[in-house]
Amino acid sequence: MNTPRTALITGCSSGIGRASALRLHDAGLRVWATARNPAALDDLAARGMTVRALDVTDPDAARAVVTELEAAHGAVDVLVNNAGYGLSGTFEETQLERVRDQFETNVFAPVRLTQLVLPGMRARGSGTVVNVSSIFGRYAAPGGGYYHASKHALEALSDALRLEVARFGIRVALVEPGPVRTAWGATFVGHLADSAPASPYRDFHERTARYYDAIYRGTARTLAGTFAIDADQVATAVLRAATARRTRARYPVGFLAHSTLALRRLVPDAVFDHAFIRRQFPVP
Repeated sequence: MNTPRTALITGCSSGIGRASALRLHDAGLRVWATARNPAALDDLAARGMTVRALDVTDPDAARAVVTELEAAHGAVDVLVNNAGYGLSGTFEETQLERVRDQFETNVFAPVRLTQLVLPGMRARGSGTVVNVSSIFGRYAAPGGGYYHASKHALEALSDALRLEVARFGIRVALVEPGPVRTAWGATFVGHLADSAPASPYRDFHERTARYYDAIYRGTARTLAGTFAIDADQVATAVLRAATARRTRARYPVGFLAHSTLALRRLVPDAVFDHAFIRRQFPVP
């Protein structure tokens, strides 16, 4: 009998992480599903997955989970770095402490976990790292620059890592969804509502909050909302990246991802800014 591959997935309490855990489990992988609140994973445990508490920003907790998994199964075969959140706010007004928190979760945490699993993958001569990015890993819009910067960083790190570890049989893939209907959107919108009444960007914050509210809660019809995808579509791409014989560097997910990334490649910055960003996003 073939021994099932073992997948470690972060941020499984809801959304893309939960859907990915279910997809990989149903495909026959041995899934270790993690989240800050393990009680949110009870139904995944009932389906036969191993669940563990993991705050990805806690180095000791990350090391403990990887050590336990490797003691049980030898190595992590698939690491899915999914945990993250979106910080919204203007460049000028956002406090650096919040920017550091954003990068700690969205950049340093996946770096730490990947560094922890790489020796085991290298010793085994195989492994796959799947980093859940975003279309905003390749361009940016007003009001989300720090979140988008964290995804740009994740993309650059993935590109470098892919080339560094290929000779050891380790593959690295980025999954790049467009807007996804999950609870993630509520957090992003909530940050926008925190701006001070006297902010020179107050009107922009209010328009941006309405814009994203329309996408994630369906309060109005927008292009992004019309083509928003669900978490399972992203999980399907995660599964493809984790199990493909020839892993691609990038897996855009959804019509908006494919179309806007193609537009970004084809037109100059000025055209992209005016023909797409200023037409589709609120701008101060």
